[in-house]
Amino acid sequence: MVIETQETRIDTDYEVVIGLEVHAQLLTKSKMFCSCSTDYANAAPNTHVCPICMGMPGVLPVINQEAVAYTIMTALALNCTIPEYSKFDRKNYPYPDLMKGYQISQYDIPLSRNGYLTIEYEGQQRRIGITRVHLEEDTARLLHHEGYSLVDVNRSGTPLMEIVSEPDMRSPLEARLYMQKLREILVYLGVSSGRMEEGSLRCDANISVRPVGQKELGVKTEIKNMNSFRAVERALAYEAQRQIAMLRAGEPIHQETRGWVETRGITVAQRSKEQAHDYRYFPEPDLPPLIISREWVEELRAKLPELPDARRARFVAEYGISEQDANIMTEDKALGDYFEQVMAVSDGKERKARARTASNWLLSELVRLLKASGLSIQESPVSPAALANLLDLLESERITGKQGKEILEEAFASGEMPEAIVARKGIKPPISDLGQLDQIVEEIIAKNAKIVSDYRSGKTNALQALVGQVMKQTRGQAKADMVQKLLRAKLDEAPAS
Repeated sequence: MVIETQETRIDTDYEVVIGLEVHAQLLTKSKMFCSCSTDYANAAPNTHVCPICMGMPGVLPVINQEAVAYTIMTALALNCTIPEYSKFDRKNYPYPDLMKGYQISQYDIPLSRNGYLTIEYEGQQRRIGITRVHLEEDTARLLHHEGYSLVDVNRSGTPLMEIVSEPDMRSPLEARLYMQKLREILVYLGVSSGRMEEGSLRCDANISVRPVGQKELGVKTEIKNMNSFRAVERALAYEAQRQIAMLRAGEPIHQETRGWVETRGITVAQRSKEQAHDYRYFPEPDLPPLIISREWVEELRAKLPELPDARRARFVAEYGISEQDANIMTEDKALGDYFEQVMAVSDGKERKARARTASNWLLSELVRLLKASGLSIQESPVSPAALANLLDLLESERITGKQGKEILEEAFASGEMPEAIVARKGIKPPISDLGQLDQIVEEIIAKNAKIVSDYRSGKTNALQALVGQVMKQTRGQAKADMVQKLLRAKLDEAPAS
């Protein structure tokens, strides 16, 4: 048997076993062990450096307390236990982007252990174990050119948090869902930007396969160079298929590190996979052990914001919006923040009715304009107060829905408040006089005998042409639903003989 995934087919006679090691750069102002700024995104190479992050002999690192706090906050959000004692270690390996020949990391006594993250997969809640959340320093960055490579040390020493999962995922899609959920939490906590495309969130995946029913794990490979959620899923799907094909052919699988080649859709061998003893871990002699008081842990726990799952449930319960809309607005924290700001300036309105209207206009009309302009919700020219003002005009029937869309587009282009646009353009209130509207509808029917005949012969779509003509004659002041109702009533009457 085979089962379809997004990118390939996986033989269901075998079970896929996946664990992820996720690295997140922390949003601290200074680096992990020195005072160099982490604001180097647009800086010239090797300008945010000092003797410490360049690995000069004789220098002494100093621990960044904020980075420790961010790591503990993340661990608490992931249901981890926080030990009272922790320490840093030296992880030794020679590589061009590691000037001093070792990385300051954590090994046997990390800042946290034994947590979990819950995802929803195929309608079921799946708990993925978290082995640990620990802290280390990022490496420098290699810039490869034809025939040579250059080293940019600006990134070296940036606080890097590593979140290691248990091998609890059983499909590439589960791994993708885990990554997306984890990113949501990091962004809500404010500890990381979570931008995979910029390298501030990176993922190494460990994957093995085994015959269904076998308890012993298969030989694993590690996959690197995945810079999107889609790439994580595709790379794991490809590697699962590759390993299954090798087992079926009787070929041995070697423990190794492989790189994902996005343009070719394959993984390629990079180097044999190191074991822990290859790194020759030992305690960092230049840094004291960390004693983590219970009082500080509780202070950090009290600072935790509302997390995505809790916000999602609250949106449904408090605002009465659909689960689908709540999911969209909590997956993107900034979108949810905008929605809540609209609600905050909508005092005095029937709360759930306003919330449903607000979510509809936000997720359909405003998001459409943002996408067309390549803008994020944070960059929206239409403020939450402006969208609330538009909703006020709609709910008071000062404007029609058609006029509302046109006014929103103009507000998006100019930044004006909708009520100012209505006043400046002299937009009149919608026609509410049924007698006046009935007369206009009669005129349109009389002028369009062919369209009327088409409708009465079963071509019901012809009705929209008549609606359009009424709206044109009233300059958009008629309500489309009212016009449609009047037209149907008249056209469905038996024609005079």
